[in-house]
Amino acid sequence: MTRRELDAAGITDPELRAAYTRCRLLNARHGRTYFLATRLLPADRRPAVHALYGFARWADDIVDDTGTGATPDERAAALSRLDGLLRRALTGRRPTAEPVVLALADTAGRYAIEPAHFTDFMASMRADLTVTDYATYADLRAYMHGSAAVIGLQMLPVLGTVTDRALAAPHAAALGVAFQLTNFLRDVGEDLDRGRVYLPADLLAAHGVHRDLLLWSRRTGRHDPRVTAALRAAEDLTRAVYREAEPGLAMLDPVARPCIRTAYLLYRHILDAVAESGYAVLHRRAVVSRRRRAAVAADGLARVLSARLGARRAPTPAPMSRGGALDGKEPR
Repeated sequence: MTRRELDAAGITDPELRAAYTRCRLLNARHGRTYFLATRLLPADRRPAVHALYGFARWADDIVDDTGTGATPDERAAALSRLDGLLRRALTGRRPTAEPVVLALADTAGRYAIEPAHFTDFMASMRADLTVTDYATYADLRAYMHGSAAVIGLQMLPVLGTVTDRALAAPHAAALGVAFQLTNFLRDVGEDLDRGRVYLPADLLAAHGVHRDLLLWSRRTGRHDPRVTAALRAAEDLTRAVYREAEPGLAMLDPVARPCIRTAYLLYRHILDAVAESGYAVLHRRAVVSRRRRAAVAADGLARVLSARLGARRAPTPAPMSRGGALDGKEPR
């Protein structure tokens, strides 16, 4: 399947093919929901999505120190090295040894993705090295611009739109934020173990919750109604962002739309699982059942087949780039 995707995308250079394959493995291993949705894209667009995901995952792993035991200074140095490789690659100087950067630079060039999106992403990754909480939701949204909104903006040129990209961009950015807020709610306990609280302090305080109470609940396995109320408020906030994002689904290229709709539904089902667990995210991770995931994926596949059949029957349209209306550009 990897070979078919690379052939469809016109990626023939052996080093590039190996680089994209590495990114695909990262996506398959670490982004199960995202990877499942990506399978619904046309084969020629999947390698680009794998490259975008693979780079984001690599930077995330540096920040989170997944089992290496690196000190904060070592993680900062590794992130700076990655940033330097990225900047050189995006200016046309081909990296020699890092496959994830190689694939990302190729994708950015193929789809004319704005370099500022990667700059903003790296800025948020650097913040994660030192910032452990956010006082207000506005502060958190500023962080999520780089960590999540730009992921949606990076994806737009790959997915393509049926309208001017400027109209679709705010919805794509909101979807990236909605996905990350979902992860924050699901991973409250795990993030707390890393010394971080991504739920804004003003939201927690409105329900009488503070870090020490979260730590107590995590440590003892006991529930507190104040924590439950705060987590429910975080869920409501996240669902409001999904509503911001939803109009953008209809703006996407019809053959790419089922992929994003499937991701949209699967991530919203994570919120359902959080609620169904009684907001026990400090004690265990909420998961979407295999049956529910399979049902969403099956519906997505049916929509893919319908979209592709419709595309074959449709008359040839005026030339349009994957990025926007008659040309144009533009996601933890």
